[in-house]
Amino acid sequence: MVTGTLTSPKTAADLLKSRQHFELLDGLRGVAALVVVVFHFLEFVYPDYSNSPAGHGFLAVDFFFCLSGFVIAYAYDDRIGKIGVKEFFKSRLIRLHPLVMFGAVLGLITYLFDPFAAPPAGYGIGQVAVIFITCMLLIPYPFMEERFNNLFLLNAPAWSLFWEYIANIVYALILCKLPRRILLLVGIAAAVWLSYVAYSAGNLLGGWGSASIPDGIARVSFSFTAGMLVYRYNFIIKNKLGFLGLTILLLAALLMPGTKLNWLTELVAVVVYFPLLVALGAGSQLNDRARGICAFSGKISYPLYMTHYGFIWIFGHYYNEHKPGGTELFQVIALSTLALIGLAYLVLKLYDEPLRKYLTGKRKKIAS
Repeated sequence: MVTGTLTSPKTAADLLKSRQHFELLDGLRGVAALVVVVFHFLEFVYPDYSNSPAGHGFLAVDFFFCLSGFVIAYAYDDRIGKIGVKEFFKSRLIRLHPLVMFGAVLGLITYLFDPFAAPPAGYGIGQVAVIFITCMLLIPYPFMEERFNNLFLLNAPAWSLFWEYIANIVYALILCKLPRRILLLVGIAAAVWLSYVAYSAGNLLGGWGSASIPDGIARVSFSFTAGMLVYRYNFIIKNKLGFLGLTILLLAALLMPGTKLNWLTELVAVVVYFPLLVALGAGSQLNDRARGICAFSGKISYPLYMTHYGFIWIFGHYYNEHKPGGTELFQVIALSTLALIGLAYLVLKLYDEPLRKYLTGKRKKIAS
């Protein structure tokens, strides 16, 4: 049974307090973010995802959406009516947007000062400024073919944050008010749409570029709703799998080999497997050692996701120029991944946490 930590708060400031975290789910979020980083490195080595050891790493985004639906429903279903839609949006902006902005800045720096490739010709200061501002404000601006018409040219992973924002808006205005039976019908309809997308495209890879915007809508529509349904129907499965057991289960989906029926295996993973993992993660127990690992993993998951991609472009240009192989390639990717984890931790401690603490403090003073 999922229980809250707030009971009859007396002030607006009390209502704004965060609820307890599901520590194991935080840990799994970090594992998924790490797989995304490896997947992005290997995109340049294995352009055909079916040959990549992390070829289904992109499904981590669907897992993120499902986790988000569960956590948002848990945290806000019984209090959004009390705090109001405006305060809900403020909470989400404080939580998410500092790293959206930092990712845009880092993306600009790595774009301008890539040691293995000069910025493409034809883009003046004004055009680069527009690219930067749209990325800072999370406004899709997909026009650079050399960057595959990503929705956000300086920090491609921001595409999933864009859909997360849309999901949060729809939640606050509509989904939070729906009875669970109606929400279930919405989830079923979204699953049908997602099935059509998977079959038509042959995979569930879309949503990040101008050509696949409907795919992104389908992905977030189902997975966010599925996460909400896990909470609303109290689909919490008590178990003793722990962090290690559930990490293995998550990696089994993200690292599964490609097949001729990718669209079907990916669909099953998203529609059935990931909601099940969320239910298991919410119902599993942690020992003290695993609790520390999960805390670290959860804290760096979002900074790692939002700060790594500029360096992926640098790696791609290095790889295309030098064609490293074997041991050298493994060492470069392994050391780069460790460095990115270190960077994510520094960004968390020196920028994200202090800024969010400052903004939250000012907000609570106003609400008191």
